Amino acid sequence: MVRRATGSRPAGRAAVTGARRPQVRLPPLRPWAERELEPDGDYDGLEFRERDLAGQDGAGARFMDCALTGCAVDETALGRARVLDSVLTGLRGVGTELAGSTFRDVELVDPRLGGTQMHGAVLERVVVRGGKIDYLNLRGARLRDVVFESCVLVEPDFAGASLERVEFADCALRGADFGRATLRDVDMRGAAPLEIARGLDRLSGAVVTTGQLLDLAPVLAAELGLRVEG
Repeated sequence: MVRRATGSRPAGRAAVTGARRPQVRLPPLRPWAERELEPDGDYDGLEFRERDLAGQDGAGARFMDCALTGCAVDETALGRARVLDSVLTGLRGVGTELAGSTFRDVELVDPRLGGTQMHGAVLERVVVRGGKIDYLNLRGARLRDVVFESCVLVEPDFAGASLERVEFADCALRGADFGRATLRDVDMRGAAPLEIARGLDRLSGAVVTTGQLLDLAPVLAAELGLRVEG
């Protein structure tokens, strides 16, 4: 198993430290044979394929070297869960509870999620690739070395969160809230569209393109109370 990868900076780009991406190499996996998740359960080297986990309680569980593929997670209780060195593909569900969880060295591929609660979570070396997540709650979360790639984020809530070495690459970012957030080496140049509803005053530490800045100008002017005429 290899966990670490270093980010690279494309030639000609401005000086911003890129995110370190995970490189997850799963061992041979055993099928998960149980019917229900257990609170504080320990799941190591398992494959969860096309399982209906909706409404189940796995709060505080640990998933290590696991693959979850095509699973339903509607209102699944996974608060304080630890997901380590794992690949999550095609998860679908509304209201999944992941408050205070830890995601480290994880690939989340093609999710279809809505109202996911991840306030207070810790994400480190995580890639979210493809899919769509509506109303993602990351209030007060800590994100380090996180990449949102080729995905759609609708009204994500980063209020009060800490973002360090976070990239939005070929990613639609709609109605984002960065109020009270702290940003460092956050690369937004790949976000199209880039729509920020709140927290423009917190974008110190982020990098955008000239075109994106022009698109944000009306919102920025309104936030500053600046009247533009003529």
